Amino acid sequence: MTPDVTSPQQLVQLLDEQGYFADEGLATAAYLALSMRRPLFCEGDAGVGKTALAGALARVLDAPLIRLQCYEGLDAAQALYDWDFPRQLLHLRAGEAAGIADADRLEAEIYDRRFLVARPLLQALETTPSVLLVDEVDRADDEFEAFLLEVLSDFTISVPELGTIHAETPPVVVVTSNRTREVHDALKRRCLYHWLEHPDLAREVAIIRRRLPAATDALAEAVARVARVARGEDLLKPPGVAESIDWTEALLALGAHDLGADNLDRAAASLGAFLKYREDQERVVDRIAEWAAAG
Repeated sequence: MTPDVTSPQQLVQLLDEQGYFADEGLATAAYLALSMRRPLFCEGDAGVGKTALAGALARVLDAPLIRLQCYEGLDAAQALYDWDFPRQLLHLRAGEAAGIADADRLEAEIYDRRFLVARPLLQALETTPSVLLVDEVDRADDEFEAFLLEVLSDFTISVPELGTIHAETPPVVVVTSNRTREVHDALKRRCLYHWLEHPDLAREVAIIRRRLPAATDALAEAVARVARVARGEDLLKPPGVAESIDWTEALLALGAHDLGADNLDRAAASLGAFLKYREDQERVVDRIAEWAAAG
């Protein structure tokens, strides 16, 4: 844990300086993850700021952010390490050309650390300090969790040809999930857990204004109101904060400074920055003015 972070309240301020608005609950969870050296498992809808938290923590700690984006079919060679087979083959040929006849020696040399390609999990263990982001773990297969457990339990990786690699200083770990499937309890037990909600209206307005200083209060509040109502509708993909920011930026690019009657055409034309499904856009387009004025 960095000695500069001494309380959740201070972490709120440090994250705020990095442009990330954390409430007390999230800041407390992140502070405990730092002080207890435990991974932080952040779950919530897409666009609530889970990934952005890892980036903000990396800036607070002045540490590199190492990201592992999870997906179906992710395996150990892509997440942990792999051997550089072309270089190993060249080494063997060079040894043969040099007249080295000791097969055992050559075999030992090709499994030297210099031929090991570090993937994100191994990179994080070997980089001090670092922040490891395991993003959208729920998109990976169940098998991925099995070898992730070893890393999160002891911050070690077993390489049969080399032995066990230990982290000199454990990385700060943020694991995110959009809850497209349930993650196994064994993984969650090794983490501190926090559920991220969408921000309230005032916080979302503050986030938009911080990211886009050119946005007027009227525009930021109107976009936040539309987003807030839209999340309560039965949309295929409700907008997150990231979409609110994108839409505000698109509206600014089109010259809109509010969502009044004069700007409804611009709002409709730029909905692609806010909603990613045609059906959702059709449901929202005629209700923008109503929702923007919603209390």
